[in-house]
Amino acid sequence: MKSPKQNVNNTSEIYISVDIEASGPIPCKYSMLSLGACVVGDTSSNFYSEIKPINDSFVPQAIEISGFNLDHLKSAGLEPETALKSFAEWIERISNNKIPIFVGFNAPFDWQFINWYFHIYTGSNPFGINAIDIKAYFMGAAGIAWSKTSSSNLPEWLKAENKEKHNALNDAISQSIIFERLLKWNRDKR
Repeated sequence: MKSPKQNVNNTSEIYISVDIEASGPIPCKYSMLSLGACVVGDTSSNFYSEIKPINDSFVPQAIEISGFNLDHLKSAGLEPETALKSFAEWIERISNNKIPIFVGFNAPFDWQFINWYFHIYTGSNPFGINAIDIKAYFMGAAGIAWSKTSSSNLPEWLKAENKEKHNALNDAISQSIIFERLLKWNRDKR
C-alpha cells in the first residue's frame, strides 16, 4: 500500500546544508578551518567563514585536500568565537522562528566539529541534535548498501555540479542540491 503524498518540507523547519574543512578527523585535537552553509531550496542564502586554527596539529592529507595554508589562516582567519557567533546569528536570522535542521553529506563528520565548536565558543548549538545525513537518507530511500552512497556512486540525475570541491561553501551548495533532488524523488515515488 502506498502512503499518501505529503509535503516533506515541514513549514516549521528549515533545512541548512553545512560543510566544513578541517585539519584532521576529530575536533579539539584538530581545527575546523572553514565553514560553509546554505539554505536548502535557496542557495543564495548562504554563509562562509575561514577560521584560525586552535592549535598546530594537522594531518598532512587533510591539509592537502583542503588546500589551506595554516600559517595564512593563523593571521587571516577569524577567531573561532567570532566565526561561530556570526554563524549562530546567521542561522537565527534565516530560520525566522523555524527549527534549523543541519543537513550534511556524511553529516557525522561535519556535525561533530560544528557541535563541539558551538558548545566551546558560544555555549550552545542552534541545531541541537537535529541533523540529517544525506548518505543515510539516500541509503534508506533507494534501498541500497552504505558502500553505494559515496558521491562517486550517486546516479547522474542526483549529482550536482561542483567546480571547486573541498571549498566548504561550494560543497554545502552541492549538498543542498543533492538533498533537494532526493526529497523530490522520494516524494514523487510514493
